[in-house]
Amino acid sequence: MTAKIKNWAITQSLDHPKRVIIISIISMIIMAFGLQWLVLEDDMMKILPQDIESVETWNTIKDEFGSTDMMFIAFGNHGESVYNTETFKTLWDISEALEAIPEVDEVMTISTTNRMEADDGFLEVGKMQPSRDLTDEELADIKQYLEDNSDIADRLVSKNGNFLNIIVKPLTDVDLDDFSNNIVKSADDILTNYEKHYGGQIYLMGTMPGVIRNDVNFLMRIGLIIMILILFLSLRSAPAVIMNLIVILSSLAAMLGFMGWIYKLTGSDKFLFSLLNTSMPIVLLTIANADGVHFLTKFFKKMRITKNVRESLTITMESLLLPIFLTSLTTIAAFMAMTFAPLQQMIGYGVAVSVGIAWAWLMSSLLLPALISLKKWNLDSRAIKNAGQIERIIDKFGRNVMTYPKIVLASALVIVGLAAFGIEKLNIEVNVMTFFKEGSEIRNSMEFLDEEMIGTMDMEFRIEGDIKSPETLKEMELIQSFIQKNPDVTTSISIANIIKLMHKTVMDDDPVYDVIPDTRDKVNNLFTLYSMSGDPDDFESLVDYDYETGLITSFMSSVSTQEIAKFVDEIDNFIENEINEDLNITTTGMLVVFRDITDMIVRSSFISIFASIILIAFIASIFFKRIRWGIIAVTPLLSAVILNFGLMGWVGIDFSHVTAILSSVIIGVGVDFAIHYISQFKRISASSSDHNRITNQTIDDVGYPILLNAGSNMAFGALLFSSFIPIQQIGGLMVLAMIATSIGTLTLMASLIELLKQKLINNNYLEK
Repeated sequence: MTAKIKNWAITQSLDHPKRVIIISIISMIIMAFGLQWLVLEDDMMKILPQDIESVETWNTIKDEFGSTDMMFIAFGNHGESVYNTETFKTLWDISEALEAIPEVDEVMTISTTNRMEADDGFLEVGKMQPSRDLTDEELADIKQYLEDNSDIADRLVSKNGNFLNIIVKPLTDVDLDDFSNNIVKSADDILTNYEKHYGGQIYLMGTMPGVIRNDVNFLMRIGLIIMILILFLSLRSAPAVIMNLIVILSSLAAMLGFMGWIYKLTGSDKFLFSLLNTSMPIVLLTIANADGVHFLTKFFKKMRITKNVRESLTITMESLLLPIFLTSLTTIAAFMAMTFAPLQQMIGYGVAVSVGIAWAWLMSSLLLPALISLKKWNLDSRAIKNAGQIERIIDKFGRNVMTYPKIVLASALVIVGLAAFGIEKLNIEVNVMTFFKEGSEIRNSMEFLDEEMIGTMDMEFRIEGDIKSPETLKEMELIQSFIQKNPDVTTSISIANIIKLMHKTVMDDDPVYDVIPDTRDKVNNLFTLYSMSGDPDDFESLVDYDYETGLITSFMSSVSTQEIAKFVDEIDNFIENEINEDLNITTTGMLVVFRDITDMIVRSSFISIFASIILIAFIASIFFKRIRWGIIAVTPLLSAVILNFGLMGWVGIDFSHVTAILSSVIIGVGVDFAIHYISQFKRISASSSDHNRITNQTIDDVGYPILLNAGSNMAFGALLFSSFIPIQQIGGLMVLAMIATSIGTLTLMASLIELLKQKLINNNYLEK
């Protein structure tokens, strides 16, 4: 059956090359047509499974209270107090402009916030800023009111009084990209004379698509330039480089087009293109390059001997079609293992890259030889006539491995062992703010909002109970008191705060009454008093219509993921042990999401690593007909994974939901080297009577394409130019991984096989 498939592929490519090329082009156009439906987004909530409690609570709160996502705008000037008439005119103007944007649900500023005052035992509700043009007395009155009500001031004025805060709440299910851009445009148009800072998770999610789009385009160009230069210097043939690029670009179009098609047909969030997917084009670029490199180097080597294009192509295809299929299959297995991961977009990542790999296999097996067969090759060209310097170095390298296998193996194991100790130092960090470089505009703005305003991280508590009951309100107050003991928590707001403020206000601002009333009737009376001059809908973001569900929202400065996880666990323990168990309390918000992502990243990585290793070992065992070969095939991959994660621990590179894909990429890319080596080793040993030279012959035959493949995969280095720190880290680590897997194959695995060689042959582990 294998021979029939090989003969069919050879016949199609060599006897009908033009037909193969036309069909390939038409197929690529159909796949690429899906690019129009590729959606860029980075809503972190869409990464998580929708059935976990924090996500379910998040969605429930959105249905009951509207979006809990906020965008923040701080404006002012350092060294100047905001309490001047011009600044408040500007605040009035921008508040009105933002409220006019269709995607905006609510704008919270001093201009839009109500104030409460007592009038002969009644509650008077009015605007804190009554008009655009304020008198000095009105301005002083606003300042005094805020000083008397620090909870309100904390949300709307900076700590030093130099900046005003604008909190913008979007309607649910709006396009965050458009929303963020519209807000920024309006603010930039009005706040021309002020320093501005934008922030909030919603700002990041709205800004990300544009940054991702620019990043991918830039990285693709850099990656292709690096790859073309390395390929040209190595292959020494411009037509060969162009042919390989055709295969690569066709695979990229198929992968991204597939993502668009599948999203169009299913609407699944798994196939949204987000920050997590930024590395996908570079990853596929390097994988698609691998098959072509092996094919072209083998073809040139045979051309030196046969001087005949068709004969050289036939020998090359007979030799490589099965290994190329097997490397593609095992690489697909490594990425498909990501479908076991709980993070939604890791599933889409794995499936989409697998489709691209399958396409690269088809193009390398059919389109590439068809293109080669149509080219009139110059037999006197350097690429064909002379072996390169690297090929001569490889021959010497093979002799050393064969001569000193124990020393080579021991040296490799010592290096891997030392790296392994770094794994326990690995730190998990999923706070998106840390993904931006220090000194960048986004990072500076987020840090300013953390230091001077209320911060940009939030946490919500959904509480089911009788919200007008003093007991329930006091429990809410107790939760708020506990979380505000954390120095990073800047403020919290709930209906309990409003009731305390109303109580104090109607009692002539006596601070003694800044407490929850002791009876339900008194609480109900306060709401009645408010409704006489105010709108009860003012509380819709804090309590539902029937007063059966309340919401506590807290804000804090950005902290590390480790601190977040500890804090959220402390809150959970406090609620479980100290709060009335009759109340149904669930928590969500970015703090809880970060905690959940932390746990899922660890599980995702271990699942992906073990699933892919097992799948690859299983596939290799079947094709090479021995379990031992399957185990040997994954040896350099495990070593490379340990080296990478160990290095991350040693040098302090954070492990995030972005760098979590490293294990699958390392295994998926690195398995090619092992498969090609084992395949050639078995092939040579089956026909050679000189068992002492098998290792040297194998390294001589596949060593050059392996190193050339690894060298051209230095295109991963393009990721070092990314706007995102984790993507830069992936670039550096993948360069290391290419070195580790290629050298590991030619040292660790080669020396292991050399030591076991005679035993394998004597026990018929090598098929002859």
